[in-house]
Amino acid sequence: MPVRFLSDEWVAELKERLNASETFASKAKGTRATLLQVITGTPEGERRYWIRIDDGAVDMGIGDVEHPDAVITQDYETAAQMARSEINPVSAFMTGRLRIDGSMMLLMQLQGALAELPKAIAEMDVDY
Repeated sequence: MPVRFLSDEWVAELKERLNASETFASKAKGTRATLLQVITGTPEGERRYWIRIDDGAVDMGIGDVEHPDAVITQDYETAAQMARSEINPVSAFMTGRLRIDGSMMLLMQLQGALAELPKAIAEMDVDY
């Protein structure tokens, strides 16, 4: 049964898949970060979810989080294209489709781990 992109069920399944991934764990080992994703222009309006990486494990949830290391903002279409690996985050950033407030250095360090998100999403049955 498909899960709706950016829904509570989508977040729960993505979290489960990332925590089960040895590749994600190895790429995120030794790092700690809290990221807030802000998706504008969704059918429900603005959607926010957070990701907390802690030494190879991940926690995620819908809504805001206090003191994020970085806030990543993009519109719905950009978020969906990145989730489907149709555009990469660097291209989205360079073309102004993705904005970052906070620690760019930390995000660069997390590139390998964050690159596992679209791979995990590709294994999911997602309704965009």
